[in-house]
Amino acid sequence: MSANKDYVQIFDTTLRDGEQSPGCTMNVEEKVTIARQLEALGVDVIEAGFAAASPGDFESVRRVAEAVKAPVVLSLSRTREADIDRALKAVEKAANPGLHVFIATSDLHMEQKLGMSRQEVIDAAVWAVERARRHVDHVEFSAEDASRSDIDYMSQVFGEVIRAGACVCNVPDTTGYAAPAQTRELFARLREQTPGGKDVVWSAHCHNDLGLAVANSLAAVEGGARQVECTVNGIGERAGNTSLEEVVMALETRRDYFGVSTHIVTEQIYPSSQLLAKVIGVPIAPTKPIVGDNAFAHEAGIHQDGVLKNVLTYEIMRPERVGRVSNTLVLGKHSGRHAFAERLKTLGIDLQRVNVAEAFDRFKALADKKKEVYDEDLFAIVAEGGEAEVGTRYRLIDVRVSSSLGGKPVAQVTIGIDGKPVDAEFSGDGVIDACYSAIKKATGVNPRLERYQVAAITGGTDAIGNVTCVLRFGDQVVRGHGAHTDIIMASAYAYVDALNRHESRTAGGGDGGGREIGP
Repeated sequence: MSANKDYVQIFDTTLRDGEQSPGCTMNVEEKVTIARQLEALGVDVIEAGFAAASPGDFESVRRVAEAVKAPVVLSLSRTREADIDRALKAVEKAANPGLHVFIATSDLHMEQKLGMSRQEVIDAAVWAVERARRHVDHVEFSAEDASRSDIDYMSQVFGEVIRAGACVCNVPDTTGYAAPAQTRELFARLREQTPGGKDVVWSAHCHNDLGLAVANSLAAVEGGARQVECTVNGIGERAGNTSLEEVVMALETRRDYFGVSTHIVTEQIYPSSQLLAKVIGVPIAPTKPIVGDNAFAHEAGIHQDGVLKNVLTYEIMRPERVGRVSNTLVLGKHSGRHAFAERLKTLGIDLQRVNVAEAFDRFKALADKKKEVYDEDLFAIVAEGGEAEVGTRYRLIDVRVSSSLGGKPVAQVTIGIDGKPVDAEFSGDGVIDACYSAIKKATGVNPRLERYQVAAITGGTDAIGNVTCVLRFGDQVVRGHGAHTDIIMASAYAYVDALNRHESRTAGGGDGGGREIGP
């Protein structure tokens, strides 16, 4: 793969670096669902995981590699023989397989983490790239902690791995330490002084610890980078990674300044954002650029007046360009299957990847409870169908709660455990506390509740409530998700979902979520 001065490749690491964000772990089926949406979005490269981390990660990479055809599918790999062989095995059935090899190049990391000399790091990097290159054409090399590495030494390392066969050289700002002007100069110098530097694609992988990930990525493009590594909604380690939607729309909207384009189907940005948010149960901040609820809202009177006269007065891009439509009533309980399917298509949802019959049944059930069904409700309905069963040991059969000003709330639950109903009753400080305590009593499982979050998908008292709970089982953190017009039911579904995820992960060897590995 050679550099194209007018085109920036989009490398998506939602399934690897993004998933390392606490509470964002996905199971195999969810990763496949997201990968297919990323393909519809038009990303060039999908980093599907770190195959050597666990059996669950290996299976995720393997399934994603088989599921998509157009993007290059990569597995991350350290410069170790076992890692590389495992990664190669995971991507062997991909239409476009590749490996992403990394090792740290900063003196701090080499001395304190690796215990290796500069020459030992060069030798390990060259060996790993040569071994990977014998099996796949697409090999990317990353110099971890590049923004704190000596530039002359990095030039030497990159020159050696280019000679060994690397076609992409990644310069990660692993800790979010860099500033835009520094990043621009770093890329320009590396491209100029590295032997073979003008014959490969230079890539930027920025973290958002100082809120500069997108700015640094754009500065890297100015310095000659022609690949940006990012995640949907900017999820990732600590404060997150470069936000895909933000960097893509910055390049698209200011093409007059940057002079480059991407292959992203921008109308799929909002559907991708919504799908990920529903799958991981992490809501999008209203003020999030491009995809937040307020991104195209105008509250101030002067702004409203200007927009009514000409949208260009206060809008630099149209919401339709990123796949957004107005939050208006679209369907009701008398709507037919054809109208339902047409609305899904209008929202940018690929009907080939949705069981329309099952989604329509969920829509009709919701329409019987709600007078108004909004587009956001439809995204939730589709996402609900996209989440495969994560385990069947525990099943919520019934929840009954009572509460009064004069007494403590009491919850009675019936939980199916391995197909047998178990009843339990418990009181608590609130109805949710009582409900969760009753489920603990019924199942005999006693995790700690780390986080509980509820968000209404749309307005109104009959809105679907999205509940996310994060449970801690020893050193393992598991996320559960539930949606229902009744918040108590949604909360109970979320808790039972988390129990099933923990059961599936324990039985299947884990999915490796929550690690701090990679550039």
